[in-house]
Amino acid sequence: MPEHRLLLVHAHPDDETINNGATMARYVAEGRHVTLVTCTAGELGEILVPDLEHLAAHRDDGLGEHRQGELAEAMKVLGVTDHRFLGGFGTYRDSGMAWHEDGHAVAGEEVHPDAFWNADLTQAADHLVGVIREVRPQVLVTYDQFGGYGHPDHIQAHRVATYAASLAGVASYRLDLGEPWEIAKIYWCALSESRMRESLRQLRESGDTETFEGMDPDGPMPPFVTPDHLISCAVDGTAHVEQKMTALASHRTQVAPDGPFFRGGESGHALWAIENYRIAKGTPVPGPDGHETDLFAGL
Repeated sequence: MPEHRLLLVHAHPDDETINNGATMARYVAEGRHVTLVTCTAGELGEILVPDLEHLAAHRDDGLGEHRQGELAEAMKVLGVTDHRFLGGFGTYRDSGMAWHEDGHAVAGEEVHPDAFWNADLTQAADHLVGVIREVRPQVLVTYDQFGGYGHPDHIQAHRVATYAASLAGVASYRLDLGEPWEIAKIYWCALSESRMRESLRQLRESGDTETFEGMDPDGPMPPFVTPDHLISCAVDGTAHVEQKMTALASHRTQVAPDGPFFRGGESGHALWAIENYRIAKGTPVPGPDGHETDLFAGL
């Protein structure tokens, strides 16, 4: 195993590339080990390709298998060779979501019995404990307690990752899952408020009112945008942003090629090149501007 090892825990295929694609590509290029654990196959995701609408859950119910292939293609682009589904493919199903009147996601009225939202927390965490003790990562990345925007699978991923990280370090817990391992640093994904406002401002000045429709560069921000004073680390993935965008395009059932990820007020894909994080465990080692520039800083 390389000296530095990163574990990311995400809810559905495409979440990893949106949030951390440039970070993952950069660390792979630097010779660091990157492990991705995806908790569901995203069976209930929106299908943006008309020819593939038959894969929807209410028809052929084949979207999960298709997105498994999209994820594999995206990871190949980023260079990530260690990617797994929590408990194995098909263990947990996409829980789906509904929109609350306040503008964030919530669980829908009907949730499948096998949905990740219904998972037993200890059982789900144990699947991840085995991965942690095998890979022995120094750094874990996942969502905040609200899952960014309230999606039940994102919230559950946060809970499972947090609990598993705690259990993995307990010397007397489930030794059949491997030797105990304490993760030194845990981070939550973040999107910088100042960068989001600047990008929105440039979009609106260019006449684009469709990208991030309804968001005002000078108005209130949705919950997935993080105030800058809460951000601990900014990883510069500029050299790998084209890899990130190519990998994101691999998730073609979920990401429109002319959608907001591929239109930007800043030059190129600059908004998506710098990936931000909030530290949830460990000691930050900030640089001159007050931010860490490396998730492994101090290790």
